[in-house]
Amino acid sequence: MTEPLSLQIVGSKNLGGAERWFCRFSAALAERGAPTELAIRTGSAMESVQLPDLPVHRLPLRTVWDPISRRSVSRLIRRLRPDIVQTYMGRATRLTWIKPGTRPVHIARLGGYYALAPYRHAHAWVGNTRGLCNWMVRQGLPAARVYHIYNFVDPPRPVSPGRVEVLRDQLGIPSDAWVLLTAGRFVPVKGHAYLLEALSLLPSQIDGRPLHLVLLGDGVLGPRLRVQAEQSGTAKRIAWAGWQPDPGPYFQLADLVVFPSLDEETLGNVVLEAWAWSRPLVTSSFRGAREIACHGEDAWCVPCGDGDALAKGIEGVLRDPVLAAAMVEQGRKRVRSELGRGPVMDRYLELYRELAG
Repeated sequence: MTEPLSLQIVGSKNLGGAERWFCRFSAALAERGAPTELAIRTGSAMESVQLPDLPVHRLPLRTVWDPISRRSVSRLIRRLRPDIVQTYMGRATRLTWIKPGTRPVHIARLGGYYALAPYRHAHAWVGNTRGLCNWMVRQGLPAARVYHIYNFVDPPRPVSPGRVEVLRDQLGIPSDAWVLLTAGRFVPVKGHAYLLEALSLLPSQIDGRPLHLVLLGDGVLGPRLRVQAEQSGTAKRIAWAGWQPDPGPYFQLADLVVFPSLDEETLGNVVLEAWAWSRPLVTSSFRGAREIACHGEDAWCVPCGDGDALAKGIEGVLRDPVLAAAMVEQGRKRVRSELGRGPVMDRYLELYRELAG
């Protein structure tokens, strides 16, 4: 069966969860033999990452009001004549205008509770949680054109133990230390301030092993978080690893993954990554976690915005290896079944065929 040709467009300047999903999803399309072409913003951070072996078009994708950017998208669509155009985030979606009832079919993929005005002109919408899809319908989008498909994460690709030890040395983490890991942009919704508060409340050692925290990411709150770490006396136990295009070795290094997001967080790919890497997970009970995680079974869930509860959850899981192992096994099962690459890609390709007619 010949799959529909799709054009995937992302207009972001910087890197984050949506951009990592764009790369992961495009690679999965290529792996399934689905004809796919990519469009990214010229001069963006996307040019620095390893993109799948697919045709890549670099477009201006400047402001949403820029007529040159809009014409460049229209010209590319006319030239390629794809069956499906899938856009990510507001910029790419607003710069893509295809008359309703005509070809190609424009899918806007949403990973958050964004203002819907920039997305309403699309022909169909994909949300990565049921809660998000229900919300879109309540906001007036036609239920028959709103589709729920979860994200997936790639299977782990472990590196050698020697490389992990080199990474530990580079981060300045003692060989006997517990390694806590979190990942995400330094923006308010990710709740990093509560994780730093939790670290200040935790004992310096648990079962004779010191605690160290690795933060993967960057963003506008970086300077404020560093000041908080200094003032709380935890700075020497924190490694600021920055944005990493391949976070796998960091998950391999971790003893525990912590995800402290606030309730506004939609899904949280870090939850899926912790499960895929067989790492115990302590997460806040944001709305995405309430949908996909089961407290005490595949994750230890604590209230959002509560540093004390986060500290108690971290300590409790580290001190209970039986609980940690049980949560790891259940998380692995979740990723293999409903949240794995195979089931998710099956659903996307079914949708593409359906919409392409």
